[in-house]
Amino acid sequence: MSIKLMYITNDKAIARLAESVGIERIFVDLEYLGKAERQKNFNSFISNHKIEDVSIVRKAISLSKLLVRVNPINPESKEEIDKVINRGADIVMLPMFTTADEVKDFIRFVNRRAKVLLLLETGKAVENLNEILSLNGIDEIHLGLNDLRITMRLKFIFESLSNGIVDFIVKKIKSKGIDFGFGGIGRMGEGELPARMILAEHYRLGSKMVILSRSFKGNRDYKELAESNWLKQEIRKIRDEERRLICWKEEQFEENRKKVIKSVNRIIEVKNEKSLIHSDT
Repeated sequence: MSIKLMYITNDKAIARLAESVGIERIFVDLEYLGKAERQKNFNSFISNHKIEDVSIVRKAISLSKLLVRVNPINPESKEEIDKVINRGADIVMLPMFTTADEVKDFIRFVNRRAKVLLLLETGKAVENLNEILSLNGIDEIHLGLNDLRITMRLKFIFESLSNGIVDFIVKKIKSKGIDFGFGGIGRMGEGELPARMILAEHYRLGSKMVILSRSFKGNRDYKELAESNWLKQEIRKIRDEERRLICWKEEQFEENRKKVIKSVNRIIEVKNEKSLIHSDT
């Protein structure tokens, strides 16, 4: 079974195109509370999506599921969650939670009207993970590696994959029988840490979902994405790679894991060297 791909867009034409090339989840991102300040020194995506976009994308797709990321728990959460579900969200994602009480409130607000997807991306949530996982009503968990890097003061987005943190978290999630995914993935053949190596880690760990990075759109408009079949070809490369990974033996995944660790450590070394150079100038 292939990994579910999640594509962030509020453009109805691109959403329809993404559905047509086999992307299973179209992702409308409403999160803004605290995000700009939190990620101000990082090259991170800050969404400009609006609540109206949920309805627009809902009308554009029929096969793909509509995923909506709302804001962290706040006094307006129930109203926001009601709105996105009433506008057609199939899955609602909660970001930046830290405690079981926040997750409990979220589950109660969703009230089984949509799937509950937790975006685990804070060190405090990892500390409270046993209590969080004891709750009923969690359908899926996605590990947000970018904010996890920030809150845990790591040097590189995939450091939590190489240093065992992701394995530690995943073991706990899998023990509860909850589907999970982690991070994002770039186009095959690209990436500071090669996308093929990351995809192999998804298969080693048993991941069920991944977010497609900005490299799957960039500055391309709908016409360029569609008329050239560019997006279709890029998704096909992922599916071709998955068919290869399905045939891998355990030792091949272990060898890839070791390569990931070596590559991430080298990337961090380079970043440290650059920091020293900048601090000396």
